[in-house]
Amino acid sequence: MRRLIAACAAAVFALVLLAQNAPPPAPGAGPPPLDYVCPMDPDVRSATPGKCPRCGMTLVLGIPDQIEYPLELGIMPRVPRAGQRVDMTFHVLDPRRGTPVTKFETVHEKIFHLFLVSQDLSFFAHEHPVLEGPGTFRYAATLPRGGMYRVLGDYYPTGGTPQLTARTIFVPGGKIETAKLAPDLAPQHTANLDVELTTEPAKPLAGYKTLLFFKLKPGDGIEQYLSAWGHMLAASDDLIDLIHTHPFLANPPQIQFNVIFPRARTYRLWVQFQRQGVVNTAVFTVPVEELK
Repeated sequence: MRRLIAACAAAVFALVLLAQNAPPPAPGAGPPPLDYVCPMDPDVRSATPGKCPRCGMTLVLGIPDQIEYPLELGIMPRVPRAGQRVDMTFHVLDPRRGTPVTKFETVHEKIFHLFLVSQDLSFFAHEHPVLEGPGTFRYAATLPRGGMYRVLGDYYPTGGTPQLTARTIFVPGGKIETAKLAPDLAPQHTANLDVELTTEPAKPLAGYKTLLFFKLKPGDGIEQYLSAWGHMLAASDDLIDLIHTHPFLANPPQIQFNVIFPRARTYRLWVQFQRQGVVNTAVFTVPVEELK
């Protein structure tokens, strides 16, 4: 899970006191042992090797330094039209060599997750482009209306670190303006599920952890989708913040996500659950406030 960590003054003060009162290391003692960490969910740690219980990735020793792998996006036609096919080509480059990446890690059964979101946040797609050559993925989309679209690529080059890279496409005919969203936490009826959401705290605060509790009805037939009990994309109303994450705890029909919303904005959440082979997408709109 990609998330910002909110600093807490009390916790920092306590850590300072512990450091001041801690006994000095024994002469000749080496550094403390490293934890095994999930590269996708860094809060998942273990003293021994193994797999992440949340996403299934192999744990790595220590926290790897983040390395940015450039993502180039090409589209045809160069000026896309609303309601017509647009072909997208993604090129992932190795920043150390400037050459195409030749190998990717499988994450949730796929090596590339693609999210498409329209400027007014009414359109959402979670897709999986096809690898067609070294570092090259292709996907064909139909964008329903004019305006700006955010394109979010989620991929993990082998030997690197997980990447979450956003690009932008403009379709003629729409205004470029921030979406106007009204809060909506009412129960949502999807393909074959009703999804209820409650949050803790009831009014989420920017920079602090929000617990999102989803209750699925009916509770029978709930299945994992792409090796997870749920998938979530959260987008701020100005499309600056894009968060892709998975459940923190799951005991179907109860599913819990933990999210730190970075700013005081209104966020749209698309949450996907699978029941009896059908993928359901529920949409909620959550206002996030500043701590006062």
